[in-house]
Amino acid sequence: MSLVANLTMYLRTKYNLSGIFLVNVVQIWAGSTNILSIVGAIVSDVYLGRFRTLLFGTILSLLGMVCMTLTAGINKLRPPPCHDQQSQCIQPHNMQLPFLFTALGLIALGAGGIRPCNIAFGADQFDTRTKNGRAQLESFFNWWYFSFTIALVISLSGVVYVQTNISWLIGLAIPTACFVVSITIFLIGRHSYIYKRPEGTVFVDIAKVVVAAFKKRKIDLKSGNREYSFYDPIEEVEFDIDKSLNKVKRFKCLDKAALITDDPSDELDSRGKPKNGWRLCSVNQVENLKCLIGILPVWISGLGCFVAMDQQSTFGVLQAIQMNRTIGKNFVIPPAWLGITSMISLSIWIFIYEQIYIPNAKRILKRESKLTMQQRITVGIITSILCMVVAGIVEEKRQESALKRGTFVSPLHVVALIPQFMLSGLTEAFAAVALMEFFTLQIPEKMRSVAGAIFFLTLSFGSYLSSLIVNVIHCVTKGKGENGWLGGHDLNSNRLSNYYYIIAGLEAVNLIYFTFFASNFVHCGKAIKVVGEEELELENNMGIKDEEQGLGQENNRS
Repeated sequence: MSLVANLTMYLRTKYNLSGIFLVNVVQIWAGSTNILSIVGAIVSDVYLGRFRTLLFGTILSLLGMVCMTLTAGINKLRPPPCHDQQSQCIQPHNMQLPFLFTALGLIALGAGGIRPCNIAFGADQFDTRTKNGRAQLESFFNWWYFSFTIALVISLSGVVYVQTNISWLIGLAIPTACFVVSITIFLIGRHSYIYKRPEGTVFVDIAKVVVAAFKKRKIDLKSGNREYSFYDPIEEVEFDIDKSLNKVKRFKCLDKAALITDDPSDELDSRGKPKNGWRLCSVNQVENLKCLIGILPVWISGLGCFVAMDQQSTFGVLQAIQMNRTIGKNFVIPPAWLGITSMISLSIWIFIYEQIYIPNAKRILKRESKLTMQQRITVGIITSILCMVVAGIVEEKRQESALKRGTFVSPLHVVALIPQFMLSGLTEAFAAVALMEFFTLQIPEKMRSVAGAIFFLTLSFGSYLSSLIVNVIHCVTKGKGENGWLGGHDLNSNRLSNYYYIIAGLEAVNLIYFTFFASNFVHCGKAIKVVGEEELELENNMGIKDEEQGLGQENNRS
C-alpha cells in the first residue's frame, strides 16, 4: 500500500511520466488490481479455498515488490533523471516500461487473490448462527477498516518519507521485507483458523440460470389457472442454512429456469436430480442470481463515490508536487503524505461512531440507534460533492498564485489540500464501509468471496470510469497544438479546476439517482435454521412489505 500511495510520485520523478499517460497508468493499474479480485474469487471458490488463495496472492505480491525494488536499485531499468520539471524529460525506452509493468502486474495478480478473500476469510471466523456472532460480525467491518487504516497511517508516514526524501531503494525494500514477515505471521496462525472448503463458483450457477431461463423464455407463467411446479430440493435447505432465501418477487423471468415442464421425467432422473443443469436449475440458484442483480442499483451509486475518491491519488498528488511543501528551512512534506489525512479522518469518524455515538445513543434512547445503510451512503455521496467543489476552489487559488509569480511551484502551501483529502476520507468512511457491509450481508454466506470481489470490482470500475472521463474531457477540450484542460506537463497551463467541477456535477446526479431510485432497492433476506424444529423459519421474513420499505429499513436479525 505504500507503493499505491506513492506510485504517482514514483512514476513522475523516476520514470518522467506526466499528463494523461501518467494518470492512465495509475488509474488503469488500480482498476486492473481490483478487477482481478473476480479471478481471485473464482480460484478461491472452485479450487484453492480462501486460505491458500490468500497465501499465494501474498507470495505473488512479494515477487512484484521485489521487482519494483530492483527498478529503484538498477539505473538501467529507469530513464535518466530529469532535473528541470518544466521541460520535456527523456521518456522510458527499450525494456524499462515492460519490466515496470511486469512488476505492477505481479502485484495486481497478488492483490486479486488477497482482496476478495481477506474480508471473507475474516468473516468466516464468526458463527453467524448465534446472536453474539452476528453482533461481532457487524462490528468486524468497521474495526477491520479502523485497524487497517491505523496500520497504513503508521507505515505510510514513515515509508513514504523514506521513499521521497531519503532513498527509493530503501523505501521499497522496507515493504518488501514486511511482506516476508506478514507471510510468516499468517502461516504461524494456520492451526487456529476456521477453514471452509471450496464449494464451486457461483458464476457457473449464474450462467446456468441465464441459459435455462432463455431456453424456457416462451413459457407464460401467467396463462390460465394452471399451477406450475418448481425444482426446490429440500436437501439444499437441510445442509446449507444460507441457501434458502426469501423469494424475491422481481425478475420473474428468471423463475423459468427452475420450472419443471409437463413431464418431470423429461428433466429429472430417478433420484430426482436434474438431467441437464443447463436446462433446469434449483430455486435457490435462481434466488442467488436475483440477489446479485438486485444489488446493481446500489453498486452503480458506489461507482460515483469511488470516482471522487480516485482523484486524490492522481491529480491531488500532482497538485501537491506544484505547491509549497516546506516546513522550516529543511523539511519537505512528501506529496503522498496528504493521503494520510484521508485515513486519519476515516479513523476518527469510525472511532467516534463505534465508541461514542452508538453507546451513548443506546443509553439515551434505550434502543439501538445505528445509522442505516441508506443514510451512510447518502452522506458519503454528499461529502464526495463537497470534496470536488473544495478541490476545484483550491486549484483555482493554486494556479492563480503560481501564474501571478510566474513559477512552476505555487507559493500556496500544501496544507490547503488537507480539506479535500479529509472529505475524501469521510466519503470512504461513510460510503465505502456501508457498501462493503451491504455487499457482504446481502449475499449468501457461500458467496462471501464474490461479495468481497464485488466491492473491489466497484473500486475497479470507479478507476476505469475516472480514466474514461479524463480521456473524454481531454479529447473534447484539446485544440490544435494545445494540451486541453488536463494534458499538459505543467498544471499551471491546464484547467484542472473545471475538471473537478464536472466531477462534482456528476456526483450531484448520483445523489439524485440514489435518493429516488437505488435507495428503494430490496434486501435479500436469509433463512435461519432453528435447532430442534423440523421446519426452517424465516427469521428475516420480509415479504412484500419489506420490498416496499427498501434499503433504508433495518433488517431484524435474531
